[in-house]
This record gives sequence, structure tokens and C-alpha cells, in this order.
Amino acid sequence: MPRNLPVMVNLEPGTHYWCSCGKSGKEPFCDGSHKGTDKEPVTFEVKTASKEALCACGRTKTPPYCDGSHAR
Repeated sequence: MPRNLPVMVNLEPGTHYWCSCGKSGKEPFCDGSHKGTDKEPVTFEVKTASKEALCACGRTKTPPYCDGSHAR
């Protein structure tokens, strides 16, 4: 379920999959719940460990990262 605030996560290096459908039980990450919808997860690579704000409202223009769209 989409939220109005970003989710702060510690990301380790590697490939990650951000949920774009809002149905994942592991948001902000994909758990495959999009199957049967027209949505697909956003694949993104992390090179170095970092703490990031990932979008949880689904309105970001910079997926998977929060761009403040939830506040507008």
C-alpha cells in the first residue's frame, strides 16, 4: 500500500528491485505481487553501501529514489 513518506533503507552493493505496483508485502522492494498487472519492478544497481530514501508513494519522477513528490 503506497505511503506518503519515503522509506529510509540501508542498501548494500548489488542489484535491487523496487516495487512500482504498490502491492508488495516487502515495500519498497518487489516481492512479485505485480504479476497479473501492467507494472514491472524497477531494477537498480548499487555500487557502494549507502542509506537512501526510496519512494513509497509511487509518484516519484526519479524511481526508485524519492524526489519529494509525496509533499506536492
